[in-house]
Amino acid sequence: MIIIMKPQATEEQIGSLCQSLQGAGMQVQRNAGVDCTVLGVLGDVARLDPHDFLIQPGVERVMPVSEPFKKANRKFHPTDSVIDCGGVKVGARKLALFAGPCSVENYDQITDTALKVRASGANILRGGAYKPRTSPYAFQGLKLEGLALLEQAKAITGMPICTEIMSPKLVEEFDRRVDVIQVGARNMQNFDLLTELGQTRKPILLKRGLSATVNEWLMSAEYIMAAGNPNVILCERGIRTFETYTRNTLDLSAVQAVKRLSHLPVIVDPSHATGLNWMVERMSLAAIAAGADGLIIEVHNNPPCALCDGAQSLTPPQFAQLVGKIAAMAPIVERTL
Repeated sequence: MIIIMKPQATEEQIGSLCQSLQGAGMQVQRNAGVDCTVLGVLGDVARLDPHDFLIQPGVERVMPVSEPFKKANRKFHPTDSVIDCGGVKVGARKLALFAGPCSVENYDQITDTALKVRASGANILRGGAYKPRTSPYAFQGLKLEGLALLEQAKAITGMPICTEIMSPKLVEEFDRRVDVIQVGARNMQNFDLLTELGQTRKPILLKRGLSATVNEWLMSAEYIMAAGNPNVILCERGIRTFETYTRNTLDLSAVQAVKRLSHLPVIVDPSHATGLNWMVERMSLAAIAAGADGLIIEVHNNPPCALCDGAQSLTPPQFAQLVGKIAAMAPIVERTL
């Protein structure tokens, strides 16, 4: 349930109503709307009579929330959330650019790539230390050694780091060492992991599952937020369809859908969505036009020799060219780089 206060409602009226709701066993989430205060009420709201609140001083109207996700709901939080990722704002007017290799392979590879993407305009370094792979025989990442290499690249470049987590057992380690914790598509409904990540305050980059609906995706975000962590960034990375030409099918309509339903920022991963590096540039521009708050792009300093996903990785010069086109396009959609 949502209670919308009148613009002239006093702090005393708002505070009294919050106390009354909490006394009835409800959780109250207070948010500032455009010109009013919005109270999101969580709990067994079915036993509350909305008419009891309409007669309270300062109350404008009472609205039920039909969607199963509450804290991620735009009705609860009318203004866009902006998530601070190690000093980089995601969800603001300025676009966020995550860039780096699919997998951290060695010191020279990650530092060289990091320096080059930073010089081109990337503001967050991505790189996989742990890699979920379909085959148990494929390269699984350098794990903790890869995490240490990411930290060294951060020390050299000053860029916050984003890397994927695989297990709830690693949450404490990642919370100490990583700026943005990525939950991959395969783990979108790993509810034990999501709940554990809700105990942190670290930004969580939540990728859409392979065949997940928008509603299921938002419910996964709700798991994290319900456990106490409001810092969730959604990532559209393509979904599995009958089409086999591309690795996945990039669903840019999901960006608009999520923007209407939720206040959480949304970024797009054109690399995993297409699996083809020659498609990445145009799909990146399309994502920005669709309203994405940023991009996460795979960049490798030598894609033919990459241990993972070389076919979808841009070279540093290709990434620089893409950033130039994004910079030219951004003002048209009221964004900046």
